[in-house]
Amino acid sequence: MTTAATNLQATRSSNWRLLKRHPLLAIGLILVGTQLIFAFFAPLLSPYDPVGQDIVARLQGPSGAHWLGTDKFGRDVFSRIIFGYRSSLIVSGLSVLIALLIGGWLGVIAAYYQGVADRIIMRLMDILFAFPIILLAIGIIAVLGPRQGTTAVAIGIVYMPIFARLLRGPALVIAESEYVRAAKAIGLGDLAIIFRHVIPNLTSVILVQASLSLSTAILVEASLSFLGIGTQPPTPSLGLMLSEGRSFLTLSPWTSIFSGLAILFASLGFNLLGDALRDTLDPRLRGER
Repeated sequence: MTTAATNLQATRSSNWRLLKRHPLLAIGLILVGTQLIFAFFAPLLSPYDPVGQDIVARLQGPSGAHWLGTDKFGRDVFSRIIFGYRSSLIVSGLSVLIALLIGGWLGVIAAYYQGVADRIIMRLMDILFAFPIILLAIGIIAVLGPRQGTTAVAIGIVYMPIFARLLRGPALVIAESEYVRAAKAIGLGDLAIIFRHVIPNLTSVILVQASLSLSTAILVEASLSFLGIGTQPPTPSLGLMLSEGRSFLTLSPWTSIFSGLAILFASLGFNLLGDALRDTLDPRLRGER
């Protein structure tokens, strides 16, 4: 019992020293944690129905009744932002997961087998990478239809080349390492080698890139919703709120201001978290410090 308590105390002390050495990691964790709490507990934290309309209270500024004001339909801006976080995190999270599972897997396969498989896979990724992100996402949504699910698929397809190219480089080094050659020599199967030896050594790269990709995926989702081809009304969306509030900037700018700040904090939180994870997990940067 004493040993367990000592280990727990040592772990807490180590975590505290890590946060003190990396203040950006602490800020990123706070921002991301706050957004996740809003997203998971939105029905409990929301003071109003996010789609409930009150025409009498439309376009009001911040007050005790409505902390961040109301929009053109009298809907509570704070409640819609909380549910907007849920929409943004669901879409961006699914898109990064799709990109990681498909693009990352293709990058690992290309690095492991090399040769013809490498050339075919990476040329396909180059074709996708040649298209501008927003234009390619718009084209995919135009085919599949504007919904949350198709937005996640579109962003995931757009981000596939990023994960494929990023994981291919270190996977090439791992595939040529001595322990992988030894595993092949004793007759271990390709899938077993990939899942036991290659992918576990890519964990730090995956964590960092996933955090950074979530940051930009939130911006892409907000941009598509702003253009009217992402999350569809009446479902709350930060980009959609920004678009709806732009017609009332001179009369009541609160919807656009607070939804824009919500997008900023969402993207900034994951960006800071990704940068801090990269600085923490990269042994070369640890050596420089």
